[in-house]
Amino acid sequence: MQFQHLNWDDLRVFLEVARAGNISKSAKRLNIDHSTASRRITQLEFSLGSSLFERNRSGLVLNALGQRLLVYVEGIESNVLAIGEAVGAKELELSGTVRVGTMEGIASLYLAERFLGLRERYGALRIELVTSSQQLHVTRREADIFLSFFRPEGRGLDAEMIGKFNLNLYATRSYLDKRGVPTSRADLRDHDFVGYVHDLIQVDTVRWLDEVIVNPNLVFHSTSMISQMHAASSGLGIVLLPTFAVPERLGLERLPVQDVKVERKIWLSAHQDLRYIPRVKAVVQYLMAIVRKDMEFLST
Repeated sequence: MQFQHLNWDDLRVFLEVARAGNISKSAKRLNIDHSTASRRITQLEFSLGSSLFERNRSGLVLNALGQRLLVYVEGIESNVLAIGEAVGAKELELSGTVRVGTMEGIASLYLAERFLGLRERYGALRIELVTSSQQLHVTRREADIFLSFFRPEGRGLDAEMIGKFNLNLYATRSYLDKRGVPTSRADLRDHDFVGYVHDLIQVDTVRWLDEVIVNPNLVFHSTSMISQMHAASSGLGIVLLPTFAVPERLGLERLPVQDVKVERKIWLSAHQDLRYIPRVKAVVQYLMAIVRKDMEFLST
């Protein structure tokens, strides 16, 4: 092994390829061409005297050596980031970009309209709000902070439950005038529903309608909570939505079904090496504060 030939540029390309599983995507992220990225991986493997990846149908996958190397290189990356933060001028400590990853519903219907306070406090900070139907891995730097309805698992991950919310049944007045107002779980068997596309659900915690009714008569399916809310607002059927969605703004009424209670927790997670970097720490504290402030509202 020729360890004296190891350099950070090769390791940085290795990190991106390990996370993306694809040389072309990694090269694009690093703003280099494909041949340069491929050459750096080849050079790194030559220096180590062994291959680091295996190929399959979906792209490149780390082999056993690659997985061991990834642990150490992520540590190097964290130290490089920490050095950058430490040597920056004090007035620049709360500048830069923080990527917050979460699911589409809570991003669009709750978080997006709550970043003004952060902007007023830290004008040099930039937020990237990334939505996904599945887990975003902060350990792979897909996001700096991840908000979820479940506790994520991962090496070097700090996860904390910061709040919870209730889900309630909603429908339009026009639908209820035609079909009647359900007041019990048993009444729901005679009604139409709007919900998720069952076989495309990638996060089990959003299978919340299953906790209310078995085999509902679903007349509209969507992978989007926002689409479900709008479909229900047309009078199509009953929809189960989180309180934070504020369905009333689209003319939906909360149904008085007394024997239905569905609740979810909100988890915030960040990598241990990034959480206390000033810009990330500031956003973590801000998100915790607004969720806890809204706890009473979210739990009604």
